[in-house]
Amino acid sequence: MKFRLSGKPLLAVSMSAAVLAGCVSSAAIVPQPRAQQQPAAVRGPAGAVTVPIGQPVRSQMPRPAGPLDPGFRRAPAGLQDRIYELWRAFPGKTGIAVQRIDGEWALSQRGGELFPQQSVSKLWVALTVLDAVDQGRLTMDQRVRIGPEDLVVFHQPLAARVRAEGSVTMSVRDLIETAITHSDNLANDSLLRTVGGPNAVRAFISKKDLGSIRFGPGERLLQSGTAGLTWQQSYSVGRNFESARALLPAAARQTAMNNYLANPVDGAAPAAIASALTRLARGTLLSPESTEYLQGVMSRTKSGPRRLKAGLPPGWQFMHKTGTGQNLGGMTAGYNDIGIATAPDGTRYAIVVMMGSTTSGIPARMALMQSVSSAVAEYHGR
Repeated sequence: MKFRLSGKPLLAVSMSAAVLAGCVSSAAIVPQPRAQQQPAAVRGPAGAVTVPIGQPVRSQMPRPAGPLDPGFRRAPAGLQDRIYELWRAFPGKTGIAVQRIDGEWALSQRGGELFPQQSVSKLWVALTVLDAVDQGRLTMDQRVRIGPEDLVVFHQPLAARVRAEGSVTMSVRDLIETAITHSDNLANDSLLRTVGGPNAVRAFISKKDLGSIRFGPGERLLQSGTAGLTWQQSYSVGRNFESARALLPAAARQTAMNNYLANPVDGAAPAAIASALTRLARGTLLSPESTEYLQGVMSRTKSGPRRLKAGLPPGWQFMHKTGTGQNLGGMTAGYNDIGIATAPDGTRYAIVVMMGSTTSGIPARMALMQSVSSAVAEYHGR
């Protein structure tokens, strides 16, 4: 498959003031955090965990100064070939997209095909919620109750608190922080319920014309469908989900997995995600306050420290969201990392690596991601 280079011209120089006005400003006001912050997780009765909520901070994103560097209007010579070789040598279905946020070019490999997003889709939930805040339909301090009937599957640190306390109530702000930085499925589904369900997120994606990005039915239906199960709330207790999945015939599990990979209900195209990240960074998806806030949250993501982030040299900043699906026979249904890398001079790049299926082990997957981000840094400014 040939490597494709694409790009859209930015506004004319005469409109540069308007472009700058739409970008993230260091003077933007971040929504006020809750009054008291907890620096570390606190373990309470029966193993209950209080997830630490980081304080919203201003993302330090200096703008490039001086004359345009050579990489503004076209991808640096050699970057396309380097990424193509990385993509070609890696076994399985992989998509890569890179877009210069403060420039005019984008490149991708398999950039228009749909890949399972898994927890990458938490970003669209957060965007939808913050858009509702911008529109006055929600507030950051609005309280959300979470009870046993809301529990989901897999990674959900909040579940321990719900089981220990009977129910918990959290603000929208704290739920966004927990869903993004800790990739908590329960926090994310609670936000999803609060903002109006999957249709609300799909409406946001359509309204903002984000392109080839699907949003699935929510964590419980997505994961049970991928496994070949019909959801039951009892699956949210202990390891009931894994036990029920293990009882399925191997052929049934394989068929369900194949169907999901062939037509993922939460599928997204790497190039579309890179474009959405670019628009987020430029400040055209949300208000300046919400843009600044969400980027601050993404900069505190705890998951995937050895994915894209590990390939960037000292002095670079990175804000991102990971996604990891179920395993079957050594193959993972979605192994992803998407984010915004900022060079020391303030130049920003949207970087997306998505793996739909691969026989390579996790170390090799992480190595590919590191090689992609490392290549972007190596060719920066050329």
